[in-house]
Amino acid sequence: MKNQSVEVNFIMQGMRQRRRRWLFVTTLLVILAVVLSSAMLLLGNTIYPVHIVVRTLLGEEISGANFAVNTIRLPRMLAGVFAGFAFGVGGYVFQTMLRNPLANPNILGITSGSSVAAVFCITVLHTSNSTISIAAVIGGLATVIVMYLLARGGTFSIGRIIIIGIAIQAMLDAVISFLLLKSAQQDIAGAIRWLGGSLNGSKMSELPPLIIVVLLFTPIIIIFGKQLGILELGEQMASSLGVSTDRLRIILIVSSVFMIAIATATTGPIAFVSFLAGPIANRLVGVSSSNILPAGLVGVNLVLIADLIGQFAFEYRFPVGVITGLLGAPYLIYLLIRMNRKGEL
Repeated sequence: MKNQSVEVNFIMQGMRQRRRRWLFVTTLLVILAVVLSSAMLLLGNTIYPVHIVVRTLLGEEISGANFAVNTIRLPRMLAGVFAGFAFGVGGYVFQTMLRNPLANPNILGITSGSSVAAVFCITVLHTSNSTISIAAVIGGLATVIVMYLLARGGTFSIGRIIIIGIAIQAMLDAVISFLLLKSAQQDIAGAIRWLGGSLNGSKMSELPPLIIVVLLFTPIIIIFGKQLGILELGEQMASSLGVSTDRLRIILIVSSVFMIAIATATTGPIAFVSFLAGPIANRLVGVSSSNILPAGLVGVNLVLIADLIGQFAFEYRFPVGVITGLLGAPYLIYLLIRMNRKGEL
């Protein structure tokens, strides 16, 4: 009896330590996001002091500052925050649900599905931004449906889904190249700029769909995401514990795809954010915790840091997607080498 009491106390102590670590890391990530968001508003061709920015945000008319802060910097910052959060959460959900760090929306072709739909609207249909957002969601969901239909077999196979997803991504990237080759010259520049992943030209009028979708689906993902750890135990174990695995996957996939697709439609496919956010959050907090919120915050910080680097660290300004690509590509190579050595590929 005494041994059982000691064991229970040890388990409870471990849970309290993990909870404190989660809270500490999440708080630091929030503080970093606030600092970076503030820097996005303060820095530019003209550096404004804090009190000027605050007065401008409160609606006071200040010559020059109103346009720079409210029209250019604020939409750029909000797009980075909400898109980064969406990419971070979506990537974490897919990686955890499929128990593989390669299983993120970029690798599986979901982002490419949204991109094909958006590029088609930009270069062929010349539609409005709201139509592009709707098309991006449909493209992402259609990609997931096709992937699951092709991967369907006697049992659920993570490896089969990943291989098919990679093949779908390659095919969709070819479709994007075809659309660009057949597009009118005046449409190509806008499509390529969008495909690079950029916060340039963000407008307040374009942000409500992204903000609404993130605020709507994040609580759903957090609630149902508590069972993600059970899915990691395997299909049979999760079913034996009373988890409806198919229902859980559908809810998490649909919610994540909506967030990723709307974020992609707003900023373009910002490379590797969904790939990096989950592993970084797990490393900071520990894999035994539900890291949906930390992963989203890591995504926010990655996008904001990359955008600040792209704006001010070089002689020429680079889109945020170029910087995140430079950060993510070495990690992808490292991950592939490590998985190959472990025999996981």
